[in-house]
Amino acid sequence: QVQVVESGGGLVQAGGSLTLSCTASGLTFGNYAMSWFRQAPGKEREGVSCISQRGGATYYADSVKGRFTISRDDAKNTLYLQMNSLKPEDTAMYYCAAAISTYCSASWSSRPYAAWGQGTQVTVSS
Repeated sequence: QVQVVESGGGLVQAGGSLTLSCTASGLTFGNYAMSWFRQAPGKEREGVSCISQRGGATYYADSVKGRFTISRDDAKNTLYLQMNSLKPEDTAMYYCAAAISTYCSASWSSRPYAAWGQGTQVTVSS
């Protein structure tokens, strides 16, 4: 059974930084692409970022490009999302997802995923 658990969410002031972590189990972590998604109340789920196996090619949503950085530590089975210059519109529940493929593709956000975490709330105050 694949299990994904997010952590690191919280309240931060606009312009501040926050780093999210995601730990996965039940899979050979380094063999799979991993992604971050987010969903705000009343809005559709949005793909934030994807990172290929072993820290390969990455993708970012236009809304976060240049501000967020995705990374992974395969030895720790952990995925990270470093968020800088946070804006109130970044407020959302953030989810970690384990892909069923090894590499991210251009359509990564619409592809099926093997497992999803329960989410960690990020709130950015004005």
